[in-house]
Order: sequence, then structure tokens, then C-alpha cells
Amino acid sequence: MKQKKAGRSNPNRWQDHYTRKAKKENYPARSVYKLQEIQKKSRLIRKGDRVLDLGCAPGAWLLYAAEETGPSGRVVGVDLKPVTVALPPQASAMTMDAHDLSMPGTFDVVLSDMAPDTTGSKHVDAIRSIMLCEAALEVALRSLRPGGNFACKVFQGADFKAFSDRVRAAFAGHRIFKPESSRKGSREVYIIATGKKETEIETDSETDSKTGSSSAENGQH
Repeated sequence: MKQKKAGRSNPNRWQDHYTRKAKKENYPARSVYKLQEIQKKSRLIRKGDRVLDLGCAPGAWLLYAAEETGPSGRVVGVDLKPVTVALPPQASAMTMDAHDLSMPGTFDVVLSDMAPDTTGSKHVDAIRSIMLCEAALEVALRSLRPGGNFACKVFQGADFKAFSDRVRAAFAGHRIFKPESSRKGSREVYIIATGKKETEIETDSETDSKTGSSSAENGQH
């Protein structure tokens, strides 16, 4: 009978710890502790803030953000999947595509914990992650007030630096953060951006639209 080697730790120890802790503290997912670490590090959310949570199901970030804003704040979640957990009065969830959201300049904070369905290919997963991050950034640039804050989960890959630079250009503060509660083998990190700049930053869709219009005008002689 084989015995475990002394000093070898269980690779699932932290996963089990955070999963048990979330259940004990009545959160629907262990991901809540990532937001707790982000909040402790950067104080993105303040009392009375209006917060938009993209990819909010199953609702762990919604619940924690509502605790941080307090009863005078407002937290709105958006996800293609419904949120079934009971929410406090200052929080609500909408089952819809974030692209369809139209609330310009409404929020103090935009959070995104969106992640693609993984395929097993790190390259493909990273590309899909960046696509979601670009969508989250577009929503943030439309929805945040000047001076607002943004946090976004991203899988590191070939396009990571380009996306990170886009965020850096749009905000006064920028950092890359890996929570302790992330799974040890995960390539996810969070880009934390503070102080949305007053200068309008063009979204990809706006740039494409202008390019198309310019091309059409150049063709009319």
C-alpha cells in the first residue's frame, strides 16, 4: 500500500477551502473571494456607489458588491443566465446580453468576471477571453462616469498586452492582479483600472463605423 510522501500538499486544498467557505458564508460561488481581494487591494467600490456587474451569474459578486455599497448604493447585474439567488433590495439582475445595455454615464464601477466556455486549447481560450474583455471595456467606457473604476478578468495570451494597453489609455490608474483565491493552474488575472479619463476613448465599433464611412466617402468622386 502506497503512502503519501511527506510534505506533499493536496493540489485541491485551496479549491476545497474556498468552496467550503463560500457555502458556509452563503455565497453561491467561490469567486466572491477574488472580488474581496480586489476590493481590499484597490477599494474600487465605496458606500453609495452604483455598480454594474457583467457576467453576474450565479450572483456571488452581486451579493458582495451590494454589501460594499450598502443600502444607499445600487448594484445591477447582467448575464445571459438567470440569477436565482435571493438579492438584497439594492441589487438586481437582468437576463440579457451586455451589448444591449444602454445606460450611459450611469455607473461608478463596472466589474466583469466574464469567462468563455473553455475548449482545452489555451490559445483558443485566450482569444475568446479577450473578445469578452473587449466587450466589457466597451460597456465600461459607455456606462462609467468620468473618474469611474473598472475591473476585468482576462486569460493571458498573445493579445493580452494590447488589451491591457487599451485599458491603460482610458484610465488614470492601471494594475494587473492575480488573486490568491484563483485556482493555482489558472492563467486568469484581473486588470484593475481606476479613474476613467474625461477624454472620450473610441470603442472598436465606433472606429469600424468611422472607417466604413470614410471608405464610402472616398469612393464617391
